[in-house]
Amino acid sequence: MSPTNATATNISLPRIYTAPCIIVGSVAAWLFWLLAGEHWAVPPELLVSPMAALFMLTALVWLMMVVARNVAVIRGHASIRYFADYKADVPADDRFERPARTFNNLMQVPALFYVICLLMLVEKNADNVQIVLAWAFVVLRYAHAIIYMAVNWVPYRFATWASSCIVLGALWFRFVTAVGLG
Repeated sequence: MSPTNATATNISLPRIYTAPCIIVGSVAAWLFWLLAGEHWAVPPELLVSPMAALFMLTALVWLMMVVARNVAVIRGHASIRYFADYKADVPADDRFERPARTFNNLMQVPALFYVICLLMLVEKNADNVQIVLAWAFVVLRYAHAIIYMAVNWVPYRFATWASSCIVLGALWFRFVTAVGLG
């Protein structure tokens, strides 16, 4: 049974979402373990590498989107009219639109990642845990993009998205509590 058809079968939702729930739970457990460990200051400039890695993912997905859309038009899988207003009679095939939806996704939650990294750079407030959290966020976003564009299986896509949001929330929480609320 292929992952894309699993939700159309008689498999129950709890069975489909068991592995993704284990993934999210594992990320939460890892966070508790990580946050309970030792923390030491590190140069905030170490945040530039995960920011650059996430930017590279965004640029790669953007390039894939442009190529996929042009291929769709050239091969007759979509019309130029469709890309003008997205209301054409025949929408583009899903495989040509996945990079666009992935790109849109990379314009949403990751924006909060760039903001928190810039705040940590400006405030010169970073420790080893924040660097690990930043890299964890980037790795999860890469996994999310790959799952979205390759198989688009919602349970695993959701698990990587939710895990990245939890990691991002921990990054924000650590910064706000370290700098202070007022």
